[in-house]
Amino acid sequence: MRRSPASVDQPATDKSAGKWAFLSGLETRLAASATPQKTFLESLRQGDDELARRFDRGERVAALVHDRARLVDTLVVSAWQRNLGSDGEQFALVAVGGYGRGELHPGSDVDLLILVANDIGDAGDSLNNFLAFLWDIGLEPGHSVRTVEQCVSVAGDDITVATALMESRLLSGAAVLFEEMREKTGPSGIWPSEKFFEAKLAEQVKRHHRYHDTAYNLEPNIKSGPGGLRDIQMIGWVAKRHFKVDDLQQLVPLGFLTTGEYRRLHAGQAYLWRVRFALHRLTGRREDRLLFDHQVQLAKQFGYRDGPQNLAVEAFMQRYYRMVMRLSRLNEMLLQFFQEAILLQADPEPKIINARFQSRNGFLEARSANVFTRQPSALLEIFQILQQQSGLRGVSATTIHLIRRNLRLVDEEFRANPAHRKLFMDIIKAQAGVTHELRRMNDYGILGRYIPAFGRIVGRMQYDLFHAYTVDAHTLFVVSNLRRFALPRFDHEFPACSEIMQSLDHPEVAYLAGLFHDIAKGRGGDHSQLGAEDAAEFCTAHGLSQHQSQLVAWLVRNHLLLSVTAQKKDISDPAVIHEFANQVGDQSRLDFLYLLTVADVRGTNPKLWNSWKASLFREFYLRVRQALHSGLESPQDQEELVANHQRDALAILREQDHINLPADSTPLPWDSLGAEYFLRHSPAEIAWHTGVLLRAGDTASLVATVGDREMRGGTPLLVRAIRRQDSFAVATAALDDMGLNIVDAVISPAGDEGTLDSYLVLEHDGQPLRDQHRQQEVANRLRRVLGSDQATPRVSRKAPRQVRMFSTPTRLSFSPDRRGNGTIMELITGDRPGLLSEVAQALQAIDAHIRTAKIMTIGERAEDVFFITSTGGGPLSEETQELLEQRLTDALNRH
Repeated sequence: MRRSPASVDQPATDKSAGKWAFLSGLETRLAASATPQKTFLESLRQGDDELARRFDRGERVAALVHDRARLVDTLVVSAWQRNLGSDGEQFALVAVGGYGRGELHPGSDVDLLILVANDIGDAGDSLNNFLAFLWDIGLEPGHSVRTVEQCVSVAGDDITVATALMESRLLSGAAVLFEEMREKTGPSGIWPSEKFFEAKLAEQVKRHHRYHDTAYNLEPNIKSGPGGLRDIQMIGWVAKRHFKVDDLQQLVPLGFLTTGEYRRLHAGQAYLWRVRFALHRLTGRREDRLLFDHQVQLAKQFGYRDGPQNLAVEAFMQRYYRMVMRLSRLNEMLLQFFQEAILLQADPEPKIINARFQSRNGFLEARSANVFTRQPSALLEIFQILQQQSGLRGVSATTIHLIRRNLRLVDEEFRANPAHRKLFMDIIKAQAGVTHELRRMNDYGILGRYIPAFGRIVGRMQYDLFHAYTVDAHTLFVVSNLRRFALPRFDHEFPACSEIMQSLDHPEVAYLAGLFHDIAKGRGGDHSQLGAEDAAEFCTAHGLSQHQSQLVAWLVRNHLLLSVTAQKKDISDPAVIHEFANQVGDQSRLDFLYLLTVADVRGTNPKLWNSWKASLFREFYLRVRQALHSGLESPQDQEELVANHQRDALAILREQDHINLPADSTPLPWDSLGAEYFLRHSPAEIAWHTGVLLRAGDTASLVATVGDREMRGGTPLLVRAIRRQDSFAVATAALDDMGLNIVDAVISPAGDEGTLDSYLVLEHDGQPLRDQHRQQEVANRLRRVLGSDQATPRVSRKAPRQVRMFSTPTRLSFSPDRRGNGTIMELITGDRPGLLSEVAQALQAIDAHIRTAKIMTIGERAEDVFFITSTGGGPLSEETQELLEQRLTDALNRH
């Protein structure tokens, strides 16, 4: 159902811009040139240089885009006439695609169609010379030579070709042939408007899916990503095919757009064109991806400067994301209008839902245009109805427009209304549709109006590789992850989390903690503390009990606590577990924090979540839960833990037929291993290590084995190195060079001249090693490098392009190992291949040894923790720490 037509203040279109003086007389100069290739080439370069100067002067980019198409028109037509002469009149030289629209950026494709009546006859050589000449002068055209019948056939099979032909423009030659092609490839010939719309809609859905259905990608595609230029073109194509309009402005009198919406669409296109024009200039080619290094340079070019709270690139990208989100919303609304107008039954009898809403063709719509002004609560009620009426397909385009037009009603008075607060909490507590409606509220602009702090994080990005989404998109992913724990149909994903979530009396506490956990990012100060204050105020105002409000605030304040502790501290240490249990205080807080942590890390970057992190968080959660159950006044004894691990490992060994152990014996390989080994490995790992060593026999032999079963979410490796102090440096270099990620390492002294080194590794995609040939390849490589007398191998693997875009200064800090027998070294530096090996070599140079390594990669940044000892087994002296810090900082900062 369309809106009533509105009067339009006609803005001057960009195509009506004045003539470009550079083009005056160009055609004559080209025709008269005695050195055509040089003249054409220089004319193209000079024209592009002049367009660049106009861009730098701030001229409207639309004029530049159209003028570049005019420049290319002049060159192409002059080349056509020079090479074909009168023979060119039997053909039609046609511009198609973006060139057909008369829109060319510095690196845009120049796509040509040469229409022929039957065959090219004797003009084949002339056509080839024409195309070769265009390549010689730097235009690099895409081209096809077809008859009208061939155009009809190909376009009938391929909606992309049909779309390109729909935008075709005659440059020179047989107008009759061109018009015949246009008629036969039009909606009366192929692709009637209904089929055309369905095909283009499916094409857009598929295209958006390639970009994860979000405009908020780290390196977005200006042209093809959601909210990009292709979405604007999509609207134009459908409007042209079905409504016979050549300009989006003509949709205003038809009632599909208001004047304001058209202006926003026009401004959005101009903004994206300006960014794209600058990007093509920057790269010197067609490049539509806003890569990290391009973002920094464009931010500077567009006048952004680093501030106390945000980098220039973050401010630039926030504007970009907000613009494409606005365009994406307009695209969605217009396509829904078109769907209702083209595909659905015209004005069927509506189904009345209540006094304010009804459904028509499965879409929820307001019963009157003033429903929101008469009853502002309907701005929230509509989302509750969508939760309750599962048969609804969405909101009608007319009503979406009404919502956005009435956003101003969501003000301080609206937010303070008890009825509105209850409505919002009912949406949060609903049995179904919580995530869907929160996302819809964000898309329509309601969520940012109702929670102003949320509005400030919309489109906010963080310039790093760790955060894959803007803050608002990440926040809603976290809530979505929490909701999946609550729904039995997703129990298979995280069974333990689902069991905990579904046992909670008030799951809305978790949803609110997820909604507020990052809400204060970008303000300066501690976002966890500031967000906790916002959360406490919101929860109290919305009727949560004092206990629930305090719990939400505590979760927001401490939402990083479990993740950081598990990944950076020695969770085999009973004192670490006891301290964390004291911080948490009770089982309820632990349950909520565990759920929030898993949901948060999963929603930060899907590429960085893996089975090892899932296992690590689960193991830590269980250890803390056991400490809480045992009582905070009686922490578990270290000797008791060692005895328990040995007992459980023996039980596992005795169940294995291929290992023959007397019932009352202790396996001999344990004799040379200290308590640290048994504390830092699970019983399953100890049993596997023991079996490997017993099968190896000779205690003086090299052992390098890859486990065929997953342990703690990764693939286990075991190395026994004899009389080799550089085993960690050598092994990590080899593993790194093979593209493996080392996520955990424990180096245990095993007698006077050897170590027992255990590693957990993952493939580069975050998966364990499951292929037997790959496992054997890794084991063979380890045996070869560790069995050789050669120096530590070089890592030849290059860092990924994205990682190389960032520079992270090296920082080291030292603290005493709480067990009193070593030093903890925390290293923050840029991640790179061979990093662990470099650290090990620096330690070896000062006679220090790694006992445990906790590997934590946060996008482009490594935050690793090493538990190290001196040669004699004690902590490093202050002098040694200073020497190590200097050597490592110098070595790592050279990269």
